[in-house]
Amino acid sequence: MQSTIRLYKPEDFDDITRLWFEAETVAMPKLMARMGHTLEDAREYFLRAVVAEDQIWVYERSGAPLGFLAIQGDFIDRLYVGPAYHRQGIGQALLMKARQLLPKHMWLYTHVANKMARSFYEKNGFVAEKFGVSPEPESEPDVEYHWWAHPLHK
Repeated sequence: MQSTIRLYKPEDFDDITRLWFEAETVAMPKLMARMGHTLEDAREYFLRAVVAEDQIWVYERSGAPLGFLAIQGDFIDRLYVGPAYHRQGIGQALLMKARQLLPKHMWLYTHVANKMARSFYEKNGFVAEKFGVSPEPESEPDVEYHWWAHPLHK
């Protein structure tokens, strides 16, 4: 099985938005239920905000997208792996791609409730620097994480 990380193509849209929606539902089922998000909502948001504003990298195995990384400058806007493919090194590979693209510093937000993401980032050297609340309509407790290649050189 050949794996690669490549730039997003428009034909990835359906697979990537479905993967993102499923991953969020698995990671934060209570939030997703409370917000009433649907796959169609995810598709609209992804097209308007992620595709329009981010550089997107897709992890692909045997031609099938299994995860993706979306970045803006040194900000990791999204890093998701399809739930069926968790714990197979895909998130790690995407994070290595991010470090290749952003070798000095990167940062991100995740929800406090997303224990899987928080554990993953902390295990990979990210430090929680600020706790706050995400913008409406979510208004959920969140965490701002930073990774520095050289922590003493912030």
